[in-house]
Amino acid sequence: MYVGTLSIDLLLGDVRSLKQKRSVVRPIVAELQRKYAVSVAEVAEQDLYRRTRIGLATVSGDAAHVSDVLDRCERLVAARPEVELLSVRRRFHGEEDD
Repeated sequence: MYVGTLSIDLLLGDVRSLKQKRSVVRPIVAELQRKYAVSVAEVAEQDLYRRTRIGLATVSGDAAHVSDVLDRCERLVAARPEVELLSVRRRFHGEEDD
């Protein structure tokens, strides 16, 4: 079993309220869930208007599949014009980990 996680720091565009922030973040989270069947949520910076961190995880029996899903998720978020990708932290856990 292999588990991959991404922590994606984002700077949001012209957002002036938490309500506007939700209208930007929710569609990204929903699209990641729908397209790639990953577990995903906004995990930090919930009280800031223009910043957020999205965390996601995927599990598979194939290490290459986990890596491919994480790559696709990162590209999807980076391609969104309403956000700027500040940083991405990737972690990979395999069967050999304790």
